Amino acid sequence: MKLLESVRKAREASLQMATLRTEVKDAALREAAKAVREHRTELLEANARDLRIAERRRLSKPLLERLKLNESKLEAISRMIESVAQLEDPVGKTLYACELDEGLELYRVSCPIGVVGAIFESRPDVLPQISSLCLKSGNAVILKGGREATHSNRALFELMKEATEGKGVPEGWIQLVEGREEVRKLLKLEEYVDLLVPRGSKEFIKFIQRNTRIPVLGHAEGVCHVYVDEYADFEKALEICYDSKVQYPAVCNAAEKVLVHAKIAEEFLPRLVEMYSKAGVEVRGCERTRKIVKVKRAKEEDWYAEYLDLIIAVKVVDSVEEAISHINHYGSKHTDAIVTEDRETAVKFMERVDSSSVMWNASTRFSDGYRYGLGAEVGISTGKLHARGPVGLEGLTTYKYYLVGKGHTVAPYLSSPPRPFLHRRLERTWEEVREGRV
Repeated sequence: MKLLESVRKAREASLQMATLRTEVKDAALREAAKAVREHRTELLEANARDLRIAERRRLSKPLLERLKLNESKLEAISRMIESVAQLEDPVGKTLYACELDEGLELYRVSCPIGVVGAIFESRPDVLPQISSLCLKSGNAVILKGGREATHSNRALFELMKEATEGKGVPEGWIQLVEGREEVRKLLKLEEYVDLLVPRGSKEFIKFIQRNTRIPVLGHAEGVCHVYVDEYADFEKALEICYDSKVQYPAVCNAAEKVLVHAKIAEEFLPRLVEMYSKAGVEVRGCERTRKIVKVKRAKEEDWYAEYLDLIIAVKVVDSVEEAISHINHYGSKHTDAIVTEDRETAVKFMERVDSSSVMWNASTRFSDGYRYGLGAEVGISTGKLHARGPVGLEGLTTYKYYLVGKGHTVAPYLSSPPRPFLHRRLERTWEEVREGRV
């Protein structure tokens, strides 16, 4: 009953959220950013409790890294919230305007989706990310974090709730639910929840997709590649391969595979393996790789694997076409990169690799809402409907049509002869109409 009550409150709040003024939303976000800075000690203490429990449960190193908060992460959270406040409001924008006939005007206008259910594992910084984006885009949000971050999530939730509801945001716009059984119940509430955004393991996201009729936005895994072309600059390639794997291996945009063109393999692979070995990366190679460098044998399942750890699989390929084919077969449509100085090869790779983000001479780790200038992200979508890649504010909006007439009826347009439509594009916006400026 408690879950249903929370979801109903979120639904009621969402109707008010849709018409919140931009200045109200921005003031609330700035207050939330300020609160994170002012309550660092409490947040770190809550996170420390989660870490102690996680260590007793012997969670894996990647999960512990995702779970851990520190001073720099909290400052990054504050800056992220502030950056969302600085973004243009995505709600109320005129996407299309058309004069159907004299005095009959149609406007397609962006609006919030409504109630967003965010279900995520491990990373407590996901909570303020999603909350901030939902607030700026006028959506109510229901948050369900993993039990390993229970204390951290509660502390961040209370902070976001108190800071924003005290600044004119409707009460109940943000809700926190706990318990595994609550997730199963939430999946059945399509009457109240408009979109689900799951973030976690492949198995977790597939479970969500299989057990709900609510639309799901997200990605199952991040099997990301770096292809080092025959025309690559070796120094750039080594830096990109290092950053893509080592900088933060426990995230979905970290590289899991490196493909190397056969023409440079004998010269490049020893340097690559030496670099990875010094960084503690375990390299698994195809048979052609193993003839050049001494590494573990890569099995067929390695080409599909998302390690989220200091492990990488390396394969020698004969052409950019083979690299593209390999990525489209084994990849997860998340993020893939090419390192090359040849423009034609780069363009071919970028246009033919079927992934939501494709990089040229840049690390896969750039695939991120904050780095893309979206303020933050609710997640990364590898689907092709509605939103794709890092999903920021625009991915949390839909649109509705406003038709303004002067007593118009359909009958004249169905008479014989029928009255013709004009279908003339209008330059004016809905904002100008609603404010009486036209």
